[in-house]
Amino acid sequence: MAIKDKLASLRRERGLTQEDLARKVYVTRQAVSRWEHGETTPGIDMTKLLANALGVPITELLEMPDHYCESCGMMFTGPDQRGHEADGSETAEYCRWCYEDGRYTYETTMDDMIEDCAPRMAHYMGWSVDECASLLGAVLPTLKRWR
Repeated sequence: MAIKDKLASLRRERGLTQEDLARKVYVTRQAVSRWEHGETTPGIDMTKLLANALGVPITELLEMPDHYCESCGMMFTGPDQRGHEADGSETAEYCRWCYEDGRYTYETTMDDMIEDCAPRMAHYMGWSVDECASLLGAVLPTLKRWR
């Protein structure tokens, strides 16, 4: 579901008007209307504010696929990207760069993971490194490795 549809749905479920939501995130009602109609899309930092105001994880507002690495957040887009358990079976939860042979491939902190992944994400997504770091800072705490 696109953010425009998800945003309107969540807002209505919470009994909020566009004006109510706008006040919570310090924008105009017209800005909320434009997001809900798909005329514009909120940036990463605004999406984080919206998620907070609506009481949902940011991943619920983003158009993230159902399948992504539970360590780095990378979306699975092709074959041979998943890691393997100790018995050689493919894991559904982790990419091969984060998890292999039934364990994480390297020890790291969440901050270091963000610093490592943000530049690559920026390159592939066409966003700034700061936007990617901001997004990863909101998404990684929701992933299995970091909970």
